[in-house]
Amino acid sequence: MEWWSALSLILVSLIFLMMTGMPTAFCFLLVNIIGAFVLWGGEIGLAQMVLSIRSSITNFSLVPVVLFMLMGAILFQSGMASQIVKTVNKWFGKLPGRLSFLSILTGTLFSTLSGSSMASVAMLGSTMVPEMQRYEYKKPMAIGPILGAGTIAMMVPPSGLGVFIAVVAGISVSRLLIAIIIPGILLAVLMGLYILIKCWLQPSLAPPYDVEQFTLSEKLLDAVKYILPLAIVVFLVTGVIIVGIATPSEAAATGCLGTILLAAAYRKFNWNVLKNSMKATIRLSSMILLIMASAAAFSQILAFSGATSGLIDFMVHLDMPPIVAVIGIQFLIAIMGAFMHVTGIIMIILPLFVPIVDNLGLDPVWFAVITLLNCELASLTPPFGMMLFVMKGVCPEDTSLMDVIKAGFPFLLIALAVLVSILVFPELTLWLPDLVGSK
Repeated sequence: MEWWSALSLILVSLIFLMMTGMPTAFCFLLVNIIGAFVLWGGEIGLAQMVLSIRSSITNFSLVPVVLFMLMGAILFQSGMASQIVKTVNKWFGKLPGRLSFLSILTGTLFSTLSGSSMASVAMLGSTMVPEMQRYEYKKPMAIGPILGAGTIAMMVPPSGLGVFIAVVAGISVSRLLIAIIIPGILLAVLMGLYILIKCWLQPSLAPPYDVEQFTLSEKLLDAVKYILPLAIVVFLVTGVIIVGIATPSEAAATGCLGTILLAAAYRKFNWNVLKNSMKATIRLSSMILLIMASAAAFSQILAFSGATSGLIDFMVHLDMPPIVAVIGIQFLIAIMGAFMHVTGIIMIILPLFVPIVDNLGLDPVWFAVITLLNCELASLTPPFGMMLFVMKGVCPEDTSLMDVIKAGFPFLLIALAVLVSILVFPELTLWLPDLVGSK
């Protein structure tokens, strides 16, 4: 069978299974089982697939995924996350669009903790949007920032999706986590500036209202009490990687320990917090590990069928600049994002195209950062972006899908501008990892 026939058969089977509503991990697992049985010689092939899955999920580089989830779960279950939001809220005062800024902050925090932008959008859409409408916030400033927050969250370490992409792509986890810092900051600054300028030019979008006033000493005291200790935890997670004194796995462990000690210092760490945090971590990590195991087996099926080598050979011999090939891949991701969950996109795109990017002489980490941002962008892209439908489902009944699309469009353009900037200036992602000598 020709490589293109094998690739077409595998992808069509996969897309068909996804259209049935079957969970992504099970779709890949079923294709892997059939592929292993057919290509690897029946029962022997199935035994080989089991060994492949076992080796993929016993990979030490997966430790940060589980520990980052545990750290987030402890922050959430202990109530520290909500206390941090309340503390920051005191500093906003009568800032134009203060609830929009709060949505950005809260959405980023909860997306990072849950590992899912869509879960964060669903939670915030059902709680923050009615609250903002009560203060007569218009839909663009009530809905848009929540959608924008999901994009920022995946570009902020510790990014569970970032670790997932690094493992599937076979690249350095620490290098990727450092590489997303500058794009993440750029996204947050541009979105914050947009909200500030828009609300200043059109005050009717976010009318000012009376808020409880706090003295400077009260705000400083809360900042020292709740924000400063969190900064120490952030250093234990990201800082130790940047300065080169810990691997991502060690950083995840120190961050987790720091979070537990912080919760204990606030007297918010008890048996129920630990039990609920462990339950949430086990539930999420088992799902992600199953997806990663399926991704590893899927990569081997593609390689054994000749699809990977055939596609690499085809792309390398095309008479076009490498950057054009990368742009074409990103367009493909944008199309796939209209119909598929982000994990499915990553599991299909990275095993196929990371070897091609490597052969074209481009940096796989740079490509992974672009893919990470574009996957979030795709879920915001009309008319079928999945995040748009999630937001529509939890907003008040008088909110139409067109309202959601219009509200999210400026934030989509901002994220797109950052994506183009990374394409044109790879140094935005590679400068910091090269500076700290991350490998």
